[in-house]
Amino acid sequence: MKKDIHPEYREVLFHDTSVDEYFIINSTLNTSQTKEHDGKTYPYYQVEISSSSHPFYTGKQKIIDSGGRVQKFEERFGKK
Repeated sequence: MKKDIHPEYREVLFHDTSVDEYFIINSTLNTSQTKEHDGKTYPYYQVEISSSSHPFYTGKQKIIDSGGRVQKFEERFGKK
């Protein structure tokens, strides 16, 4: 590999703010913030959603009332 053309690959501390959970992943993410976790200082990045909080992975999906929307559509445009 050529030298000095690849981004730095290192451990980064991610913080899912919606469930207040931390996880460490190897990444090339460039961030200026740092935070100490388990006695070691890591580059720090906040995320709003991750597999810890996403409804698909947690199984806590919200059911949207799509039946009401279909009925409104059929009333406006008629059922064929």
